[in-house]
Amino acid sequence: MIPVSEPDLGALERSYLLDAFDSGWISSRGAYVERAEDLLRTLTAAPHAAVCSNGTTALHLALLAAGVGEGDEVIIPALTYVATLNAVYYVQAVPVVVDVLDSTWCIDPAAVERAITPQTTAIVAVDLYGQTADYRELRRIADEHGLILIADAAESLGATLDGRAAGSLADISTFSFFGNKVITSGEGGAVTTPRADFHTAILQLRNQGNHPTRRYFHDIVGYNYRMTNVAAAILTAQLERASELIAQRRRVVDEYERLLAADERLRGQEIAAGAAPTPWIHSVRLTGRSAVERDAVITALAERGIESRPVFPLVQDMPFVPAAQRTPTPVAAAISREGISLPTFPRLEASAIAQVCQALRDVLSSFADGE
Repeated sequence: MIPVSEPDLGALERSYLLDAFDSGWISSRGAYVERAEDLLRTLTAAPHAAVCSNGTTALHLALLAAGVGEGDEVIIPALTYVATLNAVYYVQAVPVVVDVLDSTWCIDPAAVERAITPQTTAIVAVDLYGQTADYRELRRIADEHGLILIADAAESLGATLDGRAAGSLADISTFSFFGNKVITSGEGGAVTTPRADFHTAILQLRNQGNHPTRRYFHDIVGYNYRMTNVAAAILTAQLERASELIAQRRRVVDEYERLLAADERLRGQEIAAGAAPTPWIHSVRLTGRSAVERDAVITALAERGIESRPVFPLVQDMPFVPAAQRTPTPVAAAISREGISLPTFPRLEASAIAQVCQALRDVLSSFADGE
């Protein structure tokens, strides 16, 4: 079976992991935590970086540091992983779900502007599948309305927009280092920001609200969102290899686009002007197909030894979302209905990519023939 994703772990990760183990510093203090944060600052060009336990806790920390709380409205895109939505609920805020652009699949700035009310405090943009959102326009909107701009960059580490790196495109940016992400530590996350006040709050919040100078004195409610030195050791190795890992992902996507670009039955994400995405999981739309037909394609590919998966369902369709928050988002609905994600990872060979593409074409042809 060709998997959708597979981590690229090698001798460097093993060496650093064993070094952390042998040092005895296996919890949330140790040299690798600091090294990983240093590397993140370099890679993102953000003045401040803090690692944490996962991408969801990174989002929670970002919202808390920004002062988002009960009754505040937070604008988010319909097409994203559920963690973006969950983090808004964690702080007892109200998610305002808006549509995405038909081109990049990222949050639509015009829809954001229409959704702003006196209760709006923040915008969370999502760099879907490694494509950066339109931070030029989102920055203008946020500044004009006095809003905090947060980037959910879980899938875009290493991407750039107008030469600026993901992690430095918003007031606060968050990352995920889950096992299938561009860079992994198994489980892990990070928050980057240009603002020292946000960074100070994040450091305290992730460490049980511990006072910065008085040990075991907690002057705010905090959380245990720390990353272990063991996880940070793997992360450090991955960050040192970031340029290699990202280049290999771009090679994989370039090959997919070379083989599939002429197929009118498929439509991919468009790259915005000035953007250089970091491909996470290469995804395409099966033009005009229903969700049932898309799922049948996924099943047929699995029967041919190829794992694939549907594009994210709409967050407002989750059963726990109140009816008042179930905003219609027709563009996101079409992408979600038609979208399929294909195997994408650094060690995926050209022969395997060709196998995936041929199988996809064969399955689509068989459907057209009525089989």
